[in-house]
Formats: sequence, C-alpha cells, structure tokens
Amino acid sequence: MNELVYLSAAQAVAAFTARELSPVEVMDAVIERARHTEDTVNAFAERWFEQATEQARQAERRYADGTARPLEGLPVAIKEEQPIAGHPHRDGSLMLADEIATVTHPIVDRIVAAGGIIHARTTTPEFCAGGFTHSDLWGVTRNPWNPHYSSGGSSGGSGAALAAGTAMLATGSDIGGSIRIPASFNGVVGYKPPYGRVPGLAPYNLDHYCHDGPMARTVADCALLQNVIAGQHPRDPVSLPVPAPLPTRPGPVAGHRIALCLNLGDYPVEAEVAAATRRAADTLTEAGAVVEEIELPWNRAEIMRAAWAHYGSIFGPYIAHEVRTRGDGLTRYARDFMERSLKAAAETGFYRALEVETRVHADLADVFDRFDAIVCPTSGTPALVAGEDHLETPLVVDGVTLDHNLEAPLTVPFNLASRCPVLSVPSGRSATGVPTGIQVVGRPYDDHTVFAIGTVIAAALPWYTRDDWRPTL
Repeated sequence: MNELVYLSAAQAVAAFTARELSPVEVMDAVIERARHTEDTVNAFAERWFEQATEQARQAERRYADGTARPLEGLPVAIKEEQPIAGHPHRDGSLMLADEIATVTHPIVDRIVAAGGIIHARTTTPEFCAGGFTHSDLWGVTRNPWNPHYSSGGSSGGSGAALAAGTAMLATGSDIGGSIRIPASFNGVVGYKPPYGRVPGLAPYNLDHYCHDGPMARTVADCALLQNVIAGQHPRDPVSLPVPAPLPTRPGPVAGHRIALCLNLGDYPVEAEVAAATRRAADTLTEAGAVVEEIELPWNRAEIMRAAWAHYGSIFGPYIAHEVRTRGDGLTRYARDFMERSLKAAAETGFYRALEVETRVHADLADVFDRFDAIVCPTSGTPALVAGEDHLETPLVVDGVTLDHNLEAPLTVPFNLASRCPVLSVPSGRSATGVPTGIQVVGRPYDDHTVFAIGTVIAAALPWYTRDDWRPTL
C-alpha cells in the first residue's frame, strides 16, 4: 500500500496514461491508508470516499478513451476554509458548525475541471488563527512523523494528509505562513504564490496578505497543481493573467546568485534548523550556484506590529463580527488573535503598518539588485507541541521567549512583501524525527526561479521514496 499512496502525482498520471495502474487502485489505497492513520493524525474535516471511488472509475474510463485532463484521477484534499457551495463551511469554529457555503472557491472549480478528485477536506485552527491546527470543533491534528508534535497551521490538515499518504495533492491558504509552516513541519512542499497569481474570493482577495496555493510532496507536483489553479478569474478583479506554465523539470541553477540569510534580522533559529539550512545551501553550491551569506536589518517585533495592525484591520473585525452575530464560543487562541490584532490596529494603524512594509520592500529590492533569490529557514523551530496554544506557556526558540506562536516561523515578512513568490521545501529531519524546512524567496513575480532552486534542494534527500524517509504510522 505504501508504494501506491506515496507515488508522486506525476508518477501516477504517467502510470494511468500507460494503463499500468488504475485511478481506482490508487484511490482505494489512499482511502485504506486514511482508515489506518486518521485516528492518530486527524487531518480530515470531511471524507467523501464513496463519491471519490465512483469518480475514480470515471477517470479510468477517460484514460481509456483518451480524454484525460491534467489532474485526472488524482486524490486532492481541499482546505476546509476554501468553500464549496452546498457543503459546510465551518472554518474550524463551533460558532459556524451549521454554516453552509453558497459559493465555490475558484481554485476548487479549477481542480475539479482538471479532473482532480476531491476525496477529503482538511482541518484548520479556528478562523485559521494559528501556526498549529487544533480546535474545539475538530480536535488536534498531529504530525505524522511524530504525533507528539503539531502539523503546523493553518493548512495543517493538508500538510499532514500529504505526509501521511492520505492525499496526493492538497490546497492551502497563507496570511502569515499558513501554507509554508505546515509544509516545513510535515516535510512537504508548499507554495505561497505572489499576490494575484491565484484567484481568491471576495473580500479577502483584496487583502494583499492573502494567498491561496498548492501543497504536494514534490516540487514537480506542486508545479502541476499551481499550473491548474493560477490565472485570471472573472470573479476576482485583482487576479493576474495566466502566467507561463511552471516546468515540472525546471532548468539548472548554475550561475544563479543566491543569498543565504539565516535569521532575517533577529528571528531566533535553533541549531539543528540552521545546520539543515546550511546543508541545503551547500547543495546549491554543488549545483553551480553562487551562494553568499547576508544579513537583513529587520526587527521581528516591528514586523509583527505591522502584521498585527494589518490583521486588526481585516481579520480581527471579521472574528469580532461573528462573535457579535452568533454569540461567544471562541477558543482561547482565536480570542487572543482577535483582541491582539484589534489593539494593534488601534495603536499602530494601517498607515504605520504600510511604512514598515515599505522598508521591507526596500531592503528586499537592495538584495535582489545583487541576488536572484534568498534562502532562509521556514521556521526557527522544527515543530510545536501538539495541542498547545502557547498562551499560558510562552514559546521559547533558541533561548528566546516569543510573544506569539507566529514569531517562530520566518514567514510573516513575506506576507508583508506579498508580491514575492515563496516556496517552502523540506531541508532535513530534526532529532525528534520531525522535518525542517527552507524557504526560497524570489524577486516579485519570478515564480520560475524559486521552483528551479527548490527542485535542487528537495532532490538532495530521498523524501517519501523509501520507508526510512516516510512516517512510520
């Protein structure tokens, strides 16, 4: 079973096309794997197994008659935060337990139109308000590599499903690292596209911190899904025209100039994360790239003040509206997120937050005058303890006590710099068995370069190709 559930999407499509394997066989294996692992991992908010099996039979017929589409027959898990008309849209909250969506997210429509089979929807923290995934509605989603640890968040269900072998492709969304954090914690690939590259739903499509994007176990599979979901959509006026497709076999990185920045200013990074990041940078040097270590003049507290003020102008008011409308049933961490963000918006204001963004963009422009990309850790710590919200017990990373769990990842600066594409790929495994991750940050809208660099890093280790490089669930 493991060999089937850990096939890459590209391998599966090739085998389907050659009639060496049936989509029904793969779907059966993925469903059986979920039945064995979900009691531990808890990645799924909904299971659509019966209809997925029937759709797999239809996909088998399409391969037989030559009408297969790009994602034909592939099991795709959808983050529950991305609505599907006529189905629950609960956002991890008991307050929304009876909410039914009236619209379908554009990327869901595109995945279905491309032949992807939605067999499950994945868990999130309440209102996506954390770098972990647990809620009163769905319980704790755990890391398949070591269930003592969290799968990350807020796309933690998607990351965990990929690592556990219960999905071949998955979707995520990212307002502060919510694709990249679970990609790092679970040892998978996650892409925060540049703003506007992938269409979103109103009104959050107008928030330049917000990004919907693909997650997968390989860089090539991430590119496959990104090519399907990217491009202009009539319901999203800020979405960009269809870009040149990302190659599933990108070109060489020889001659590229790459900046290695371990701390992004003063972000704390644990020794084993730093070591994995340096080893990943070494693979780029071996591939012919020129890697130079740099420093950035960023201050974590200042960046977070700007981020909290931004969240307090959009997400804080949204959560507060739901509380006023439906009654107060918030988890502690969602309440903290709401109150913290509203306070920051009142004290800092949107304009002062934009001033910080301006400095971040200016610093990156200076770097990109000299380099084609930046590589840095995705998170300063390999993972958070499962079920912990770090309110009463502050999070400590490399001896530094943090004010909030979103300070552990080095992701938020690139939501301020939202036009930069960022690909998180696995860089190694920590002493606890939980993976570590590295971010590849490109010039604004230079998607192709980050995929070329990410491919080299990810290929250095045999992720998911051998039993000793898969979770032992």
